Amino acid sequence: MPTTSTDPRAAAAALLVPGTTCHGFAVERCETVPELDSDAYVLRHTASGARLLYLACDDENKAFAIGFKTPPADSTGVFHILEHSVLCGSAKFPVKEPFVDLIKSSMQTFLNAMTYPDKTIYPVATTNEQDLYNLMDVYLDAVFNPAIYTKSTIFEQEGWHYELDLPEDAEGDGEGGSASLREGTLRYNGVVFNEMKGALSDPMSVLDDAVNAALYPDTAYAHESGGDPRAIPTLTYEQFLDTHARHYNPSNSYITLYGDLDVDRALAFLDERYLSQPSAASRRMDAAVAAGEDPSTLAPNPLGVQAPVTCEYKRVEMATTPENALVGLGLVLGSALDRKRTIAADILFEALLGSNEAPVKKAVLAAGLGGNVVSYTAAESLQPYELIMLQNAQPGVARELRRVFQDACRDLCEHGVPRERLEAIISSNEYDLRQRDYGIADGVAIACDALSTWLYDDDAATLALKYGPVYEELRGELDGSYFEDLLRELVLENDHMALVELVPVDATEGSEGAEAAELAAKRDAMTDAELADVVERTAALRAAQEAEDTPEAKATLPRLRVSDIGEARPEPPLIVDTTAPIPCLRHGIPTNRLAYAMQYFDLSRVAFEDLPYVTLLCRLLKQLPTSEHSAEELDNLLAGKLGFLSFTTEVMTQPDVDGVRPCLLVSAGALSEKIDALASLPREVWSSTLLLDADADRVRDVLTQIRIGLEQGFINNGHSAALGRAMSYNSPSAVVREQLSGVDFYLFLLDLLDRFDERLDDLRAKLAELADRIFVADGCLASFTGSDEDFDAYWDAAGDLGLGAGNGADTGRDALVVPTPRDRHEAFVIPSDICFAASACDPRRLGIDVTGAWAVAANALSYDYLWNEIRVKGGAYGCGFRAAGERQTAFYTYRDPAIDPSIERVARAGEWLGSFEPDEAAFEGFIVSCVSGMDAPVKPYALTKRRNTTYLAGLDPHAREERRAQMLAATPGKLRSLGTDVTRIAAESPICIFGGRDVIAKSNAGFNVIDLLG
Repeated sequence: MPTTSTDPRAAAAALLVPGTTCHGFAVERCETVPELDSDAYVLRHTASGARLLYLACDDENKAFAIGFKTPPADSTGVFHILEHSVLCGSAKFPVKEPFVDLIKSSMQTFLNAMTYPDKTIYPVATTNEQDLYNLMDVYLDAVFNPAIYTKSTIFEQEGWHYELDLPEDAEGDGEGGSASLREGTLRYNGVVFNEMKGALSDPMSVLDDAVNAALYPDTAYAHESGGDPRAIPTLTYEQFLDTHARHYNPSNSYITLYGDLDVDRALAFLDERYLSQPSAASRRMDAAVAAGEDPSTLAPNPLGVQAPVTCEYKRVEMATTPENALVGLGLVLGSALDRKRTIAADILFEALLGSNEAPVKKAVLAAGLGGNVVSYTAAESLQPYELIMLQNAQPGVARELRRVFQDACRDLCEHGVPRERLEAIISSNEYDLRQRDYGIADGVAIACDALSTWLYDDDAATLALKYGPVYEELRGELDGSYFEDLLRELVLENDHMALVELVPVDATEGSEGAEAAELAAKRDAMTDAELADVVERTAALRAAQEAEDTPEAKATLPRLRVSDIGEARPEPPLIVDTTAPIPCLRHGIPTNRLAYAMQYFDLSRVAFEDLPYVTLLCRLLKQLPTSEHSAEELDNLLAGKLGFLSFTTEVMTQPDVDGVRPCLLVSAGALSEKIDALASLPREVWSSTLLLDADADRVRDVLTQIRIGLEQGFINNGHSAALGRAMSYNSPSAVVREQLSGVDFYLFLLDLLDRFDERLDDLRAKLAELADRIFVADGCLASFTGSDEDFDAYWDAAGDLGLGAGNGADTGRDALVVPTPRDRHEAFVIPSDICFAASACDPRRLGIDVTGAWAVAANALSYDYLWNEIRVKGGAYGCGFRAAGERQTAFYTYRDPAIDPSIERVARAGEWLGSFEPDEAAFEGFIVSCVSGMDAPVKPYALTKRRNTTYLAGLDPHAREERRAQMLAATPGKLRSLGTDVTRIAAESPICIFGGRDVIAKSNAGFNVIDLLG
């Protein structure tokens, strides 16, 4: 259970005195980091050279991370493959998948590893201190003593290997019959190989890679650190091992500890267990030196500074749809160690391009060069850069984009960047910093942030974390010409820039055709013995993948017991306050002087065919002027006064299997000192936006940007799209979601854009009519999270939010009639070399009651059976089974190279579960990980939304506690009894596919193929 024995900051101060040594670590310095409410200690392990940063603070969600400087020398993806491979067993923990074992058996709140363009990081987080040491132990042994040195199959599985698919009529020939071998189809397989096929199906990733290659041609950043599928198969096993030995050593490492933990114990653990011990990598290096190798050749890859270069124009071709045409303008900002300049540049470009009202974005959109323009500050590299990206670009507009962009910036340099925009962006950033909602465990995000400067200077361990003085200084710069001078340097006088155009070409000219031709030539050049060897090696790999870990190997893994979990985390009661002008869900959750206000507006008064217009209404609000402010004034006002304001739709399933409760949700957050704005600005937007006079170009721009965003989602997160679509085949709630934000909405949007001019007036009228119908008191439910003082101040300022009882409240009441769901058995073609598959259903339709035991079963299926069958053997990057409460069950695969093999493996999932016989410790691990996932700390805004959804979905307020208790009461026998139901779910859940045309064509499942994105 969580441990908080003493004040961690006081304990660290007493132990870690600068100038002293503690367990082999020299304490170099201590700094207070007020931005994180912590004290930072910078240490170095004297014997090994390992660097360490400890952030002592009162956060029970403790974290550990070890990172290595890993600049690639080519695009084989060796560091990405290593990131995967070292987590496939080690000397101390000789199991096949310790990473997966930890996922399914620990109390981790974060467990992963990440490959960056110049570093690799292995972070973990947990609320349990013993669990932290367990995780540290496995991760440290993985990086320093991985099994890769004795098991080449790990490299083949995670990186790449050949497979020879033989004709069906050749199966009886065994490995004989050279004719049958030569009739086989040679192909590549491997987890990283398939992952990168999916990643590089994203045109934005391809463009970013091309911009990096143009900006940094002589450095590591010119290479694809994740691996180019065309280069990955050139990596040899020996090169793979050599790269690990040269980089995965303590002297090249950066260790972070964070939170309320016993740092004395942690330092002793690191010193005694790992940093003072020889490793597999060091032994290989010693052997190389003993064999006469020049020690200088055994050093890590260098990370050099790129001298300024100017790439006037570069063309990159990609097999994708015409809508994916892009132009990228890359501008190098300077040094990562110049934090003021990097942060200022980020603020500056956000002010110029961050919204449709931003001056430079407005100029680019007005020029009609493309559908959207966005910018991104890449701050986590030695020489940060800004990427300005034109999406849905018109042919041949690259140089014109640069001209329009530079002219707009030149005008701002001469006449001044609007101070209200700069001040608003600074205020918005400061809100985000106070909120500290990283989306992941704080300690993990902070460890990664620290490396954005620490990696390049040992004295800069805390430079990226101490942002307070920088923002204070930049506020002072608003009075001078600092931002104009910076804009001139970065845009008009920059000699380190690149202009790149990504041009879509026909798929027959793309990488798939080249890969197929390459493999055919390789097969023809192979001898019969070599082809037979491919078959034999594949069989050996399969045997290794299917082999069970021995009981002795399993026993090496550290495990928590159910008794380590502790009691459920108490939550303050949810109060339905009917004394407020609008019924209000009141949350007594600590927020660090922030306040969150929400309004849920009933959509049952909206006809089904009008639901897509509700989504458009949500997206156009904030983008159009109101009766009180111009669009530009409103944009600045919202950024300066609020932390955020969003208009979205949510659909809550109901206790009745056919029940649907759709809402339009208005969410806003603000600093406590800006409660008046929290009360007034959302109301102004929903009540006085000038919808009937909406500017045609402005509306068209927003609609085009929605289209582009949806298309990017289909390509990059097709599993989410497939899950939603598959669920719509049997759930009315999912049918509504599809109409609001899924494929049906996308098709509606395409038609609207195609006939935009003729439908514009009707669109304006429809949006205005819907706003009058939706934003009324009847059926509205409010929510507030903040202090009692903020609650009172909010309602004093808000009154009834202008939502009188009249205003057409009864108009169209209960107008929503949802069409009956039906299985469409669809496969949507997207420009990709892989696929995403999903099958989903509402288990209540099958008479199946999904209790907490199903969550344990989902854990076992996802991280035992499906992981081994679909990821390890099949080469898909991701897969899983979900049992989300009592109202959804689903199988999915992510970046999967094939459809039918995964469908067949899913069909056998219930049979596997029916014979599931884990040992006691392993089963307890499944329970521990499930329950700890429910107990993981949640940020105030996310917790508020979860509690509101529980209320609106008609769930018992004690449902989470009951589900938790059911998890704790689960037994192997109970899980086995679910096997028959899992088989039914797999057989009766409709399937949906998003994938490349070639992948879909190879399936025999008889899908209704739809050319969604060409």
